[in-house]
Amino acid sequence: MASGVAREREGPEMEIFHLLRAVTVEYGLRQAEFAAEHGMHVTDVRALICLLDAERAGVDATAGFLGAGLGLNSAGTTGVVDRLERLGLVSRVRDVKDRRRVLLRVEDRAKELGWSYFGPLIDRTIGVLSGFDERHLAAVRLFLLTALDALTTEGP
Repeated sequence: MASGVAREREGPEMEIFHLLRAVTVEYGLRQAEFAAEHGMHVTDVRALICLLDAERAGVDATAGFLGAGLGLNSAGTTGVVDRLERLGLVSRVRDVKDRRRVLLRVEDRAKELGWSYFGPLIDRTIGVLSGFDERHLAAVRLFLLTALDALTTEGP
């Protein structure tokens, strides 16, 4: 077989990989629909997710942090933040601990829009997971963590 040519594999691992890919494609479609409904670009939705994840983790989000998370340069990041700010979804606020630093804050309006659109999906997913016992939940968590690690530490 020539180098670089994909070979088809069989087995439960490939089935799971294809299912994971299908889930990510469907979720990407939902993000695109949400973006279109609210006058955003898909990158804007990814930015909101990145900022919400930072908030949940207790991480101060700056434009540099956001740009790194999205793989954007400074000009691209500024464009995203400007769009989100014009839509009233994100605000720039001075860091109270270091007034030289500007932090990005997700506004309640963005959270409300997100919950109104993605809430039913989240509820259905939690409903599915609530039927799993602790061992199954641990296996799902481990799989997703290691799959994410494989995606973020290896090249395509």
